[in-house]
Parts: sequence; structure tokens; C-alpha cells
Amino acid sequence: MYAFTFERPSSLADASRSAAGAGVKILAGGQTLLASMKLRLAQPEKLVDLGGLAELAGIKREGNAFVIGAMTRHADVAANADIKAAIPALAELAGGIGDRQVRAMGTIGGSLANNDPAACYPAAVLGLGATVHTNQRQIAADAFFKGLYETALADGELITAVSFPVPEKAAWQKFKQPASRFSLVGVFVSKGPQGVRVAVTGAGACVFRASALEAKLSANWSDAALAGATVSAEGLNSDLHGSAEYRAALIPVLAARAVAAAA
Repeated sequence: MYAFTFERPSSLADASRSAAGAGVKILAGGQTLLASMKLRLAQPEKLVDLGGLAELAGIKREGNAFVIGAMTRHADVAANADIKAAIPALAELAGGIGDRQVRAMGTIGGSLANNDPAACYPAAVLGLGATVHTNQRQIAADAFFKGLYETALADGELITAVSFPVPEKAAWQKFKQPASRFSLVGVFVSKGPQGVRVAVTGAGACVFRASALEAKLSANWSDAALAGATVSAEGLNSDLHGSAEYRAALIPVLAARAVAAAA
């Protein structure tokens, strides 16, 4: 490891000030950042650790939505009884991220800010039409994810929480790469206040909505509605684990399984 400045602010106001400026990286769960630093893929001049901000952790219900603090661990979302009862697909998704060590340290805010193209949480956020809260504003899921490791967050902007509306129905299906446990393709489907949503992770540069599948399910919410459905392979990822065509073929299959599970 190389020399850098380390700060652990005790308030969100202090964290916001510390996060401003060039050469700063925010440390949430550290499951991606620390590994990147060890490989010299990231070489920040200053690390700002949010681990001391208890105000950024926790789960609460507000009306017909659950607000999950940015520093809430994956394991805590997976184990939360209220989430299990109201949005079981979200608890299932959180419980399948990485391994036990990753779930014990990784945070929802860190996952979303990193926006790995194969991460699970972005599929839940986009698939449920969630809202990302920051220290500056609120960002709708459809406006948050911009591209490969790119989000709508400005320099120094910190995620503070995510609010998930409770859907009528929702389900998650993940076809994982067995070594990394990232999604080769993952599909989150929901039917709720924002209509029918189908979010896909692992297949493209970042999470995206499968609008053609959404149209079919809006007309007929059933796995049968997706029989014979296809998704274009254009622009999808292709690597040693699976071609773009393979990923394209998986998307409607997993979407149909998710709809069947939601029923």
C-alpha cells in the first residue's frame, strides 16, 4: 500500500466537507475500493471513511416505502423481518451478494456509488423504481445509472439513503458466475406504483430496463406472456464467461422465471 491521508468524520456535515476536492475516495464497505487500491487501480490521495456515521445506517418504513441508510450492510437487509415480509425479493437479492464476508461488510450505498456492471443492488433499485437520497438532492433510479462505473453523483456528493416503494409483486433471478458470484445476468421484475419494471444487470455496461419485456408484461402479467420473447444482443457484454448472444438469450428466460416466482 502507498501513503494517503485517512479521515473518519463523525457527522454527515464533516463528511461532506472532507469529500470535496480532487483525489478523494469515499470508503463505505470497502469491498471494491480496497481491492482496487491493492492492485493500484485506484490511488486516492485521501480516504474518507463513512463507518463512523451511525445516522447513515438502518432500515425504517415511511408510508408505503422502506428507507435504507447508505451504510446498511447487505447482511442486515437480508435479515430484516420487515423487508422479508414486504419486499422478499429485495431481501433475497441482498442475501445472495458475494459471500458471507462480503455481506457482512459491503453496503448498499457503496454498491450503488460504484455501479459495477454486474452488481446486484442496481437491479433492485432500478427494478423497483427506487429513489437515491444524497447530501444534496434526491435522484430517481431512472436518472441515476449512467454507464460503466458511472452514476449521476457529482464530485463530493454522498449517498445517504435509498427509498424503495413497496410493490404489489416482485422477484429476482440471478444466473451467477460461480467463482465471483457476480451476475452473469440478473433480472429483477416488479409490478407496483410505477407500473411494470424489468431491470437487467450483468448483461450490459450497467444496469438497464428491458422495455420490450415490460410492454409484454404490462399487457399480461404472466410468465406465458414472455414465451418466445427475445432481446437484442447489440451492445451487450461478451467475455470468456458468455457471449452477448448468450446473455441476450438468458434475459427473457430469467424474466419469465422471476414473474413465475412473483406469482
